[in-house]
Amino acid sequence: MDGLDDHPRHHCGIVGAIARRNDVASDLFYGLRVLQHRGQESAGLAVHNGQIQAKKGMGLVHEVFDGEDVDRLKGHVGIGHVRYSTEGASALENAQPIVASSIAGDIALAHNGEIVNALELRRALQRKGWAFITGTDSEVIVRLLANEIIRTRDVNQALREFTSKLVGSYSLVLLVGERLFAIRDPMAVRPLCYGRKDSEHIVSSESVVFDTLGAKFIRDLRPGEIMELTTEGVHSTRLPHPTNAAHCMFEWVYFSRPDSVLDGRLVYDVRVKIGRELAADHPVEADMVVAIPDSGRAHAFGYAEVAGLPLVEGLIKNRYIERTFILPNQTDRDVGVHLKLNAVRSLLQGKRVILVDDSIVRGTTMKKIVGLVRGAGAREVHVRIGCPPIRAPCYMGIDMKTRHKFAANQRTVEEIRERLGPDSLGYLSIPGLVRAIGKGEADLCTGCLTGEYPVQVPGERMRPQRRLDLYLPSQRT
Repeated sequence: MDGLDDHPRHHCGIVGAIARRNDVASDLFYGLRVLQHRGQESAGLAVHNGQIQAKKGMGLVHEVFDGEDVDRLKGHVGIGHVRYSTEGASALENAQPIVASSIAGDIALAHNGEIVNALELRRALQRKGWAFITGTDSEVIVRLLANEIIRTRDVNQALREFTSKLVGSYSLVLLVGERLFAIRDPMAVRPLCYGRKDSEHIVSSESVVFDTLGAKFIRDLRPGEIMELTTEGVHSTRLPHPTNAAHCMFEWVYFSRPDSVLDGRLVYDVRVKIGRELAADHPVEADMVVAIPDSGRAHAFGYAEVAGLPLVEGLIKNRYIERTFILPNQTDRDVGVHLKLNAVRSLLQGKRVILVDDSIVRGTTMKKIVGLVRGAGAREVHVRIGCPPIRAPCYMGIDMKTRHKFAANQRTVEEIRERLGPDSLGYLSIPGLVRAIGKGEADLCTGCLTGEYPVQVPGERMRPQRRLDLYLPSQRT
């Protein structure tokens, strides 16, 4: 991200595969390319070929790996990861997969999510003599697993035991020696799905990986599912899990690719429905609908459909501004939005324009885009947002922790409108979002909207439900 983008930061993408052939690294590489939108800071692969071999580095997937790198990573089973940091700095030592040793052999782990009680677990492991190399919660997970393998001397039991100690969100792919496991947390906050191509079995954060690899999407992992993938098939067990899930609503609103299917819902369809709900909630007299590219396109399509207005490409995105584009001072930052977006004056001049986007976090970029459209001669500018106001931090894997920087923090919608400068501002309601996703509110994590979370977070409210640990087996010390 470049500092101009006002959207939530992506978390991570994970992939794992096992086959009878010795070159799964190529499929893992292409899987990570497909998941690149989920993390652009680092990338890594780990395969087993007698022992675990890993390569990781800072940058995009194609910057970290060339063809020779992939060819050298021989093995019939492996995992991969692309990262955006939520816990731990953006540095090579925090890149994944993380590799550790145990009596069961080497362990490699790739993690998407965030562990709320990571600090508590880290301190408990340090008291037992474990040393930590990185600052990530993901290393806490792998050390905790290694500790349980040492204690139980049984990998399957260790997987059940160590997950019972984790509070938060986690989709995991793991190599334990040459055994491949995939785990989804008991509330299924983060996505994870399974697909198959002949004798190759694959897990991925999103179903679009299977499309690219020519594999068949089979299903999403269930809440609390521990799946072992082999060349013969898969074997599954489930952790104790609550009645309701807590799927992250932002996966449908913004994070996932529109062509992915998440927990039975095509993301594109959900976003179009969001736009329809938004148009019903906040109609306005206007001449056209303009999407803020690229994330607002499907939302804008649904809005224009219900409003009976033309969807006009009034903002053109420069796709060649490099990923690491950094603006050194305020003057350059003011110019920066013009480098990324250009308003088409001939389309906007004298028009009443509805700008549609998926979400607003800080509001800094939206304010500049409103100014850009006004500067192109628009007579009126109306902003419509496909996500309810973000008012609280996320503790489940999204980089939204600074409550005081949120545009909606302790402000009414009218106060936000005054700060951003449009003629009107409308956010989708929470009931409208729930209807668009097509799952009950009790099965969605909306903590950043309501301030009530699906797990106990110190200092925060928990949504009305039994505590997650009441569903889990008693923890051993």
